[in-house]
Amino acid sequence: MERYSSSSQKMRHRSFLKYFVSVCLLFLIYQSIKTNSALEKLEKLNEIVSEKQIQLALLATSIPPTKSNDPIVVYAITPTYARPVQKAELTRISQTLALVPNIHWIVVEDSEEKTTIVKNLLNDLTYQYTHLVAKTPSIEKLKAQDPRWKKHRGVEQRNVALRWLRTNLVLNKDKGVVFFMDDDNTYSVKLFKEIEKVKRVGVWPVGLVGGYSVEAPELDPKTGKVVGFLSGWRSDRRFAIDMAGFGINLDLILSKPDVEFSYSAQKGFQESEFLVKFTTKEELEPLADNCTKVYVWHTRTEKPQIKKFVDGFEV
Repeated sequence: MERYSSSSQKMRHRSFLKYFVSVCLLFLIYQSIKTNSALEKLEKLNEIVSEKQIQLALLATSIPPTKSNDPIVVYAITPTYARPVQKAELTRISQTLALVPNIHWIVVEDSEEKTTIVKNLLNDLTYQYTHLVAKTPSIEKLKAQDPRWKKHRGVEQRNVALRWLRTNLVLNKDKGVVFFMDDDNTYSVKLFKEIEKVKRVGVWPVGLVGGYSVEAPELDPKTGKVVGFLSGWRSDRRFAIDMAGFGINLDLILSKPDVEFSYSAQKGFQESEFLVKFTTKEELEPLADNCTKVYVWHTRTEKPQIKKFVDGFEV
């Protein structure tokens, strides 16, 4: 009986041992499967992270870096007055300005009130503009038969625009260049890329003015500085330059709040007497490829001979 009991006990030990080994094997298999699953998950996670890193790298290369400085705004000041070609003139230059980034067009009517024709034109614009009015005193207005040089033109309008700038913008904060953009000239988009470069006072050639095919600053070939002016009229002026031939940094305009255009200026000297209060000839910045390229023309639309004004059209 004792012998039988001993044999039975041995069998139970063997069975337990087999059971224990089986459980251990199952546990090891389970751990192996679990580990493999975790490794697979880690691999997938690594793949996702790597893919996101690649996407971020591509995004970084596709987006241009943000400029630390504020954009340079060109403040283009345009005096205008009612006449049959007014809308045509303003339409032409407004569509040029539509191609210029960071433009602010300041249109000043020679009128007591804003006219419908100008308001409608400006309302269609997709860029920033300011619409002002300033009536020229009757004593300063040209009569029908007067030559264009007999009276100063655009004085009141340019001065009102300058006052608007000085009222609404802040010295050393707002960045820009001021350009006097008459409504009867023709402007290349390239001109505005040059205007943006102005640090203090920049200058460039103007085509079809003063009886010459072009008027331009003359440069010293060694220093590149302005030493004179190629001009068809009174080249001895301190600044023998057309209104369309220069731009002034906004900070200069804001730093001298009393400087304006004047009716008392000698005829033909409006630009010269204005610029002398801001700079010297030696300080001028020659632009447009060292004043060798023409990007603005002093064109003038022919005065039409109208026999009848047709009702119902805004021309």
